[in-house]
Amino acid sequence: MKKLYGVTAAMITPFQKDGEVDLNGMRQLTRMLVDKGIHCLYPCGTTGEMLRLSMEERMSIAECVVKEAGKRVPVFIHCGAMRQEETIALIKHACRIGADGAGVVTPQFFKASDGELIAYYEAAAEAAGDFPIYLYNIPQCSGNDISAETAKEIAERCPNVVGIKYSFADINRTIDYLKIQNRQFSVLHGCDRAMLGMLSLGCAGTVSGIAGVFPEPFVEAYGLYKQGRLTEAKKVQNLCIEFCDTLQCGSNMSYFKTALKLRGIEAGFMRKPQLNLDEAETRRLKEKLEILCSIGGFDLKISQ
Repeated sequence: MKKLYGVTAAMITPFQKDGEVDLNGMRQLTRMLVDKGIHCLYPCGTTGEMLRLSMEERMSIAECVVKEAGKRVPVFIHCGAMRQEETIALIKHACRIGADGAGVVTPQFFKASDGELIAYYEAAAEAAGDFPIYLYNIPQCSGNDISAETAKEIAERCPNVVGIKYSFADINRTIDYLKIQNRQFSVLHGCDRAMLGMLSLGCAGTVSGIAGVFPEPFVEAYGLYKQGRLTEAKKVQNLCIEFCDTLQCGSNMSYFKTALKLRGIEAGFMRKPQLNLDEAETRRLKEKLEILCSIGGFDLKISQ
């Protein structure tokens, strides 16, 4: 079964001014990320404003990215939803359109017991057949946490659950996930600022929203790490950290969309109640990004 690896881009969802999904912008973003060397694509997740998308919108975005990627890189569609029936429908759709796998976030808002989490993922995995599934644990947003013991239990019961995307900066939990030996359980981390540290622990890569805007330094740092050029990799990782901090570490997607527009990508608008950056903050952001791009040796504006 295919697995996520390397620098996986958590993709934004472009919206038009009237709030409609902008599929042209989605296609443009997909092309840019593939051209810049991203290893895998991950649309419709937290960075993609998943909970503000309808089922139909999520399906159209998934179809758009899979078609535009054209098998040049693996595409894993995030399929977790507020209702289990919707999660299962999205997984089946992702499989049907030729995606390479799916990510499924825990149930959200309402507290779920370990037994309920296991039952939820069993149902999702069974519906997927032999389609690869990643658990997605982001407890600071979902309100539900997957312990290492629960992840291990799910992996033992569900052969097509191949790993976990973990987006909380807990190094000890990460180590516990890495100890799960079921079929070489794959651990991807969402802590962009600590990518090299997580790789050194044994993580297969990062799922990064920042890399979905500025893939260049992340792809370079990962490549240097894989070549064993650690001193050089650490220098580039420091630049990755600066990009993370400048873009608010993914806490506000309006920074991502504004930065992409500064790069010449049709990233569109935020979906309300979130608002776009104002002109003054956009100017400040542009000034910071120009400096960082200059340090990295690449242009802020991407040639189309």
